[in-house]
Amino acid sequence: MCQATATTQGGTSMSTTGSASDASTTGTSASAVGTPAPATGPSASTTGIPGSGRRLGRRLVQLYAGLALYGASSALLVAAGLGLEPWNVLHQGLAELTGLSIGVLSIIVGAAVLLLWVPLRQRPGLGTVSNVFVVGLAMDGTLALLPDVRSLALRVPLLLAGIVLNGMATGLYIAARFGPGPRDGLMTGLHRRTGRSIRLTRTAVEVAVVITGFLLGGTIGVGTVLYAVSIGPLAQVFLRGFAVPPVPAGSTVVAGGTPERAILRP
Repeated sequence: MCQATATTQGGTSMSTTGSASDASTTGTSASAVGTPAPATGPSASTTGIPGSGRRLGRRLVQLYAGLALYGASSALLVAAGLGLEPWNVLHQGLAELTGLSIGVLSIIVGAAVLLLWVPLRQRPGLGTVSNVFVVGLAMDGTLALLPDVRSLALRVPLLLAGIVLNGMATGLYIAARFGPGPRDGLMTGLHRRTGRSIRLTRTAVEVAVVITGFLLGGTIGVGTVLYAVSIGPLAQVFLRGFAVPPVPAGSTVVAGGTPERAILRP
């Protein structure tokens, strides 16, 4: 997981970098030449945190772009038909059973999993709630636009593109730091309550999810295996690239306690 530096980018940085003394020096030199000192900008004067508004805007863009791209990448894996990621195996199996779309089932399952956070005493963030809806809607929207692909020569590149895009989307939305997805919160909550490792709880939950989804008609294949072995390294690479500084303590939109030793996926 990426390590962000809140104190060096937050309000503390104003006093440690000497920006106040720089401003006074600028004012002195400006008066000497008869030119007014430049304003420090609205973000510094209104919040006391230089660039905080720009950081928040960037993080919101990253959050929703990442979630939308995650849904689109999952749609590419569905269209390829060579195997899905664990939770979408379940969503597809439930879609086969109920006749609802895979995106709608993703929303329903995500909401149900989020309810399990209550007894686990997990705290959702803006990203957690947004995850439930945006990923499913983006998945259905992308599937509606994709043609029916039957040739293996097209399905393989579609699979590879879906996996890489999924890794990029994961890095985008996690690096925004608005809270983990509902399914990851479930596993980290189980980790805290049971004392078992995150690796063990994730493996146990996802194996159960894959088996259930497969029995219901979900697709397991080479794509499932390739996704499992490649998504971790891909997400780590993109996490470093998309890392943004955390907001100061006391934010009302960021969930605390984001796990640092697990790759989080919607």
